[in-house]
Amino acid sequence: MKQRIAVLGSTGSIGANTLAVIARHPDRFEVFALSAATQVDLMLQQCLRFRPAIAVMAHEEAGRALAARMESSGLATRVAWGAQALDAVAAHEQVDTVMAAIVGAAGLSSCIAAARAGKKLLLANKEALVVGGDFFMAAVRRGGATLLPIDSEHSAIFQSLPEDAATWSARVEKIILTASGGPFRTREPASLRDVTPDQACAHPNWVMGRKISVDSATMMNKALEVIEARYLFGLAPERLQVVIHPQSVIHSMVQYRDTSVVAQLGTPDMRVPIAYGLAWPDRVTSGAQALDFGALADMSFESLETRGHRQRFPGLQLAWDSLAAAPGTPAVLNAANEVAVSAFLEQRIRFDQIHSVNLATLERVTPSNPATLQDLLDLDARARRGAHDAIRSLGS
Repeated sequence: MKQRIAVLGSTGSIGANTLAVIARHPDRFEVFALSAATQVDLMLQQCLRFRPAIAVMAHEEAGRALAARMESSGLATRVAWGAQALDAVAAHEQVDTVMAAIVGAAGLSSCIAAARAGKKLLLANKEALVVGGDFFMAAVRRGGATLLPIDSEHSAIFQSLPEDAATWSARVEKIILTASGGPFRTREPASLRDVTPDQACAHPNWVMGRKISVDSATMMNKALEVIEARYLFGLAPERLQVVIHPQSVIHSMVQYRDTSVVAQLGTPDMRVPIAYGLAWPDRVTSGAQALDFGALADMSFESLETRGHRQRFPGLQLAWDSLAAAPGTPAVLNAANEVAVSAFLEQRIRFDQIHSVNLATLERVTPSNPATLQDLLDLDARARRGAHDAIRSLGS
């Protein structure tokens, strides 16, 4: 039988790449539902191409606009909108696999709905784990969901670990996440105050959305990935390491107790981890170009302790700091960063002030050990208010 897929965040980079992989294998995969935030035109194009049963828009205005366009096109796709509709699609009885590719904390509720419904959950939304943490992982266990990471780093780690998850901690010494260093790996830290949004979004290796591109430029994406790895793989924070690997060929590594290191290599193309997740435990063609070892440039690595990287990327340390702090602190960090990155992209703060907003928000907002989804959403909202206050303080 074909896997019936719900692609949440289908108009973003991950969503578009997911649809590209699905299109290569019409005998294996079928699109049951698509969701997007505001891009009505692109959603209509995707519906015309893949003919899903359901299309969900985040807001009513976009949903009504899509419904009108859908009616004139003659498609039978049902249109819905809002958070409840998104949760319903994620838990729909006819859905086998959910690609969770909504950026930010906005994707948390639908991820939990999919987990509780026992879906095969392909997690490209790292914020679900950063914000949800133990609560999210408990929902996965209780629902009997199959959780597969789609971030290239976490997919690489998953592929490099023993198949028996119960033996991970006993056999593994540490997990090593690789980072490209983004567009400013060699730039003088003092000059980062002059960075423009377009410069920050010009990643040397990967094609990504603007928010994730900025996170890569600050290396906050790596901070969030450290937190994600902590919950995904159950290792203590001190057993998680980051190393800079500018070529983005080795996507991450696992060092075992005997000092052996197992790494996953591939071209920097998100279709590779997406295809792995969709077909798991099988493998299918992804459409990505294979590595040509004869033409491969030298691979290099840099410690965070060299070349001024700690000064260039101060936000990275916040991963370990927030994991060591009160429960809920990673959720505060994530919310602050989302607000700060948005303000930078709107040119309301400087690039180097993203870190200042994150620090100020962590100082302003004290988490209260969230125990429910509503607790997490309330904490997220409170942290966002704190981040907006911190931004206003920068201008005073």
